[in-house]
Order: sequence, then C-alpha cells, then structure tokens
Amino acid sequence: MGNMATQTQFHVLAIDDSLIDRKLIERLLKTSSYQVTAVDSGSKALEFLGLNGENEDEERNSSVESVSAADEDHQVGVNLIITDYCMPGMTGYDLLRKIKQSSSFKDIPVVIMSSENIPSRINRCLEDGAEEFFLKPVKLSDVNKLRPHLMKGITTKNEMQSNTNKRKGSEEIQSPDRTRPRYNELEVV
Repeated sequence: MGNMATQTQFHVLAIDDSLIDRKLIERLLKTSSYQVTAVDSGSKALEFLGLNGENEDEERNSSVESVSAADEDHQVGVNLIITDYCMPGMTGYDLLRKIKQSSSFKDIPVVIMSSENIPSRINRCLEDGAEEFFLKPVKLSDVNKLRPHLMKGITTKNEMQSNTNKRKGSEEIQSPDRTRPRYNELEVV
C-alpha cells in the first residue's frame, strides 16, 4: 500500500455509462497503482475537468455524485483519460474531440474503449488524437499499455519546463548586470 502514496502515482479519469464496465476498469487501474476518478458520462467528465461551459443544457442539470468538491483539487492532476465510445448524450468520440480542442487538456492522452470492433470507428478515433483503442472487456494487459503514454506526457511536460528554464538562463546571461564587462576596443595580436 506504500506505493499508493507515492508522488509518481498517475491520476486517470475513467468514463463509462455501464456500472459493471466502470467498476472493472476502475479495479484494473487501481490494481496497477493508478489513482482513479470514475464518472458515468461525458458531461460529468467535462464538469470534472472544468470544461462544462461547453455542455448541453440537458446534461448540465444532472448531478455529479461521484465528483465532490474535494476532487476539484485533482483536476489539473489528471494524467490520462479513458472513456467508453458508446454512451448516451455524448459519445467517447465527442469527448475526445472536446478534450483535444481544449488548450488546457489537449496534451492529456485519451484512450477509447468499445465492445464493438468497427475498424472505421477505431481509425477515426486514432486519427483524431486517441492514443489507444481497447476492445472490451478491458484486460490487465491493456492497462499495462497505458504507462508509456503516461510517461510520454510526463516527458513532454518536463521538456517544456526545461526549455522554459533554458530560456530564463539565456535571458540572465544576456542581461547587462549579469555579464562580464565587454571590451570592444581590444585588438587581437
């Protein structure tokens, strides 16, 4: 259980309208030491992420029982989103598109799950930004495929921070009060 408290624990937002499938993916993710927030619709996922301004009015009025005020601290900490494709109101594909259009969440890996093996649907999701497409029932071997996508997200974030630090460093070097005096009138002998 000590592994559960580590800072390297990834937070996964899981969306599925089927209670059984939602509990299955939640258990598989927790078994793999992921922190999991599970919701039953795309609109609740958007609400959790703070993107609910784009929701349909009919879904805006639904209550979010599994997302409490305490969970709001974790919104920024979502490292991966895994969603069912076929859900009432908003499909997983619709959710994928909204997330990829968001400036705040476009870099978060999204995985789509479906019990239907329809190649055109799979290709469309992958072409529009999904990292993986899992066929249900999702297995532990599928969940094990998630870590490289999570690590890629961490690497990208670290590279961005590193580039920002490099930029700050070069600005400091170029500032006049941080450099050695320059001797413009010296001749090379």
